[in-house]
Amino acid sequence: MPKPVLIAQLSDLHIKPRGQLAYGKVDTAAALARCVETLNALLPRPDIVVISGDLVDTPLREEYELLAELLAPLRIPVVGVPGNHDGRALMRAAFPQAAYAHVEGPLDQAASLGVLDLLLLDSSVPGQPHGVLEPQTLQWLEAQLAAAPQRPAIVFLHHPPFVAGIWHMDRQNLFNADALAAVVARHPRIRLVAAGHVHRATLTLFAGRPATICPAPNHAVDLDLGELRPPSFCIEPPAFHLHAWFPPVNALDDPFGHVVTHWVPIGDFDGPHPFFGADGKLL
Repeated sequence: MPKPVLIAQLSDLHIKPRGQLAYGKVDTAAALARCVETLNALLPRPDIVVISGDLVDTPLREEYELLAELLAPLRIPVVGVPGNHDGRALMRAAFPQAAYAHVEGPLDQAASLGVLDLLLLDSSVPGQPHGVLEPQTLQWLEAQLAAAPQRPAIVFLHHPPFVAGIWHMDRQNLFNADALAAVVARHPRIRLVAAGHVHRATLTLFAGRPATICPAPNHAVDLDLGELRPPSFCIEPPAFHLHAWFPPVNALDDPFGHVVTHWVPIGDFDGPHPFFGADGKLL
């Protein structure tokens, strides 16, 4: 069976200035350091890491400097797209080597892994918590997809283009999701739409395609599906998503292959332990 292309997705790092805790409680820098250790220990190692927004928290230049320091030990190529806590100008300055699609404006990016395309969309709105894909981004996405209609693609952005059921997050999701849905529906080569922002692992369909929200390496948004509490967060097991794209192996498979998404906990855990003994019998 052909080996999959592996894409690790991190989201919502919320790096604060050195020594500061997010919301007075969460050490997001230590959380990212643990995440980097887990990523480096994966075998096989992912082909790329995609960070889907909220790389920092305020934003401040010193936060991006600390972020770069924390990511330096990562032994995997990394690309990122802004979230509502990021600043476009600061992010451009912090990562000048990134292949941004535009000289100014949204920080859209494209990356290719063999026959697979990754399209990163900047949904941030300066100074606002919600997301919008600007006309420049939508036009770029359409052009990218139309340029190679035979290649499978995964789309990443920060703001989910669908309702997740957590009231205070749903009111700040992607406001023009209908515009993105129209593009997705026109291009069957899109295998997955992967978002962040909600700090919870979530799965649904969007414009007929699988769509996910990535968990966070630090804190989780409270799973309040009944508007019972004010906006809150919880300290739950941290994790990231590992997307595995498998190419088609026979004529019955989808010609664009398929994506399997794994929820990967961050940290050291007991195992792996064998199911079978040296005699081949189940233990």
